[in-house]
Amino acid sequence: MPKLTDTYIKKLPFAEEGTKKFWDNEIKGFVLFVGKRSKTWYFQKDVGGQTKRILIGRYPVISAAAARQTALGFALEMSRGAGKHIQIGAPALLAATEAYLARPKLRSDAHKEGTRQQFELHLKDWLNLPLDEISKSMAVQRHRDMAKIPSGANHVLKAFRTVWNHARRTHDLPESPTSAIEWYEERPDGRIIEDLSAWRHRTDGLFNPIHKAYFELILFTGLRKSEALTMEWKNVHEDRIHLPETKNGRSFDLPIVQRHHEILAPLQGLSRKWVFPSPKSPTGHLAAPKRIEWSPHAHRRTFATIAMEAGILEEVVGRLLNHTPLNLTGQRYVRPSLDALRPAMQTTCDELDRRLGRQTD
Repeated sequence: MPKLTDTYIKKLPFAEEGTKKFWDNEIKGFVLFVGKRSKTWYFQKDVGGQTKRILIGRYPVISAAAARQTALGFALEMSRGAGKHIQIGAPALLAATEAYLARPKLRSDAHKEGTRQQFELHLKDWLNLPLDEISKSMAVQRHRDMAKIPSGANHVLKAFRTVWNHARRTHDLPESPTSAIEWYEERPDGRIIEDLSAWRHRTDGLFNPIHKAYFELILFTGLRKSEALTMEWKNVHEDRIHLPETKNGRSFDLPIVQRHHEILAPLQGLSRKWVFPSPKSPTGHLAAPKRIEWSPHAHRRTFATIAMEAGILEEVVGRLLNHTPLNLTGQRYVRPSLDALRPAMQTTCDELDRRLGRQTD
């Protein structure tokens, strides 16, 4: 190990991948992290069985001599047992992400797993970097690298911003490097199923009847894709479908009518647990329904559109879709009963059947 001096550090090239660590041969725990675009001083020591890494600062803003003196001070404090009071350096992105996802009021497990997967896919080379090693230029470049899917680029980097801001509550961090990003304009898709006859012809032609029933159910309930795919028989009752956990982190009971039982009838007996089973899926339930011309969310938008065109108040449609009300009264006090919402569901199903050319009583 070399002695970390200005002369030695100036000659060190930036890392091509990840981060390289260079330890000082005189002060134990004094280390220089060399990334792709920066060189940063830290002091690191095990205290009480846990590794504490303390940020000293960036080179050359902090010279080798100044960093050595600071590290020597930290070493002295640690030897006196005062280390637990010293500000710990920024956590790595992976640790900060897990700390954020561990929040008890966070949304569903599906949301948490989705965040992990997106970071593993798009920010993998950042996961082991301390947050203060991730610069504005890195954030801007990563956003540009993902420009082929603008909404995806925005989504991933905004999720990173959320994790950063959560870590900032307990660590001495500047504003998120995403402040330098110029976000791509996103225009909501907004498409609905304009031609229900074409939809009926397409779904009737599906080889797998489980897929057909899936598309029918999300059209006649407005359920989100994952809510339907993970549905269990134990949560399907005569008068309602119970969703233990939804996107907003709450449970939800959706009123159902006879039409829904007719859709689900062919699926009974295929699985004791899953409504939409799939023996090929590791989870046991359908994970990737057959792609058709209309997305699952287009089915949800169609349900909402037809409900409103059938005369259902927008506020009631929002309740059927499990949207969080915007006003305080709606959020905290108003809890419509299933029986109060059921007529709206019946009206919507009847209107869907009418437009599909299906006779109703």
